[in-house]
Amino acid sequence: MNIAYRRLSDKELETFITMRINQLREEGAKEDIDLRPALKDYYQRHMADNTFISWIALDNEKIIGTSGISIVEKPPYFGCPSGKIALLSSMFTDKSYRRQGIAKKLLSLVVDEARKHGCGTVQITASDMGVLLYTDFGFVKNNNFMQYKL
Repeated sequence: MNIAYRRLSDKELETFITMRINQLREEGAKEDIDLRPALKDYYQRHMADNTFISWIALDNEKIIGTSGISIVEKPPYFGCPSGKIALLSSMFTDKSYRRQGIAKKLLSLVVDEARKHGCGTVQITASDMGVLLYTDFGFVKNNNFMQYKL
């Protein structure tokens, strides 16, 4: 097996979207709308202005793993004086390729991208399955995360 890693391009976007939807399903999300158009719009706009960056893993041109960061900016604070935050998403590995270090490599690649773009922190709302990967990498849980759904 020869796994290659590269940045996501427009030509892989449809497959990437399918994998994102599969990830959400696997995490137990309620599927009550067709999310494809919104995902395509989001990725196209934010890939164009470099505020969404994704690395993918391929086995003979078949995408087997995905990752992504969305770069957002908030007012600077003591824990992040740049105010730039990378929101990690789309971390997904095909079931038959799991436990081989692919997700760790993809995580490393997008964290490096966040650093290059001046982000002071990387944040994620981790699935139960991903918690071990992130804590092993050095992420720290924040029990203060809250959300208000509109």
